[in-house]
Amino acid sequence: MSITPFQALACPLDGKPLSRSDGAWRCSDGHSFDIAKQGYINLLPVQQKRSHDPGDSKAMVAARQRFLEAGHYQPIADAVSRAVLNHAEAQTLSSEPFSCLDAGCGEGYYLRQLADAATNALSLSLMGLDISKWAVLAAAKQDAKQSPLSSWVVGSNAHLPVQTGTLDSVLCMFGFPVASEFARVLKTGGVLLQVEAGPDHLRELREVIYPTLKPERSSEVEAPGGFTQHSSERVSYSLTLKRSEEIADLLAMTPHLYRASAEGRARAAALETLVTTVDVRVVQWLRV
Repeated sequence: MSITPFQALACPLDGKPLSRSDGAWRCSDGHSFDIAKQGYINLLPVQQKRSHDPGDSKAMVAARQRFLEAGHYQPIADAVSRAVLNHAEAQTLSSEPFSCLDAGCGEGYYLRQLADAATNALSLSLMGLDISKWAVLAAAKQDAKQSPLSSWVVGSNAHLPVQTGTLDSVLCMFGFPVASEFARVLKTGGVLLQVEAGPDHLRELREVIYPTLKPERSSEVEAPGGFTQHSSERVSYSLTLKRSEEIADLLAMTPHLYRASAEGRARAAALETLVTTVDVRVVQWLRV
């Protein structure tokens, strides 16, 4: 198994290729971006920020890290790794590593799971990007415990700092998809893999925090521009959380933390155990 950081980065200011030298990434126009001591790079210019500190907070990142490392979403990680590696194995005759971007990587859990699941015969080139500097910092710190496996980048899905047509796969895990940018950075025949909440996802938790549940949206989704649907898989199982701290971490890593009323959050905080449904769709789109 050969896993290396993805290298085909682009300047977020002018889109030109970036080259690494002397602890920084630079483009031909002289724009320079220092590599942080933790190993990540910030490619999110001020003009692309919607707030001073966009994305998940430090507390939300810590909650997600505790929850995911406990293995509660392991079946989702397994399904994603299988899907990506099936495409990578079909490309074994290529002399180039199979490149994969996790767009909205959080603290890097799914890329680490992918790296762990890869076989010795595969060569992967990985990159994790998130708009939250706290998420990318946590991912880089985890990665630093061993030889760096991925490029970790603070950036936006709306302006991916990636050279055009250089990726074999893009992951968007419960994130904010920008189909036009995903289509731009993927090679023809590349795969966009989206994980989205299904109709029963965390239903029992939602029944606790909301007075009523909204009608579910149709599961029929049109192919984004530049893509055609390849496959769709449902991952559904029952999850038992036995401590109030685990329930709090689950709520903290979802949008429901802010959508729920104070009363709803208080009802969730009073729970000591929770049995809830995990229900997600793993949808693969082919770049045409």
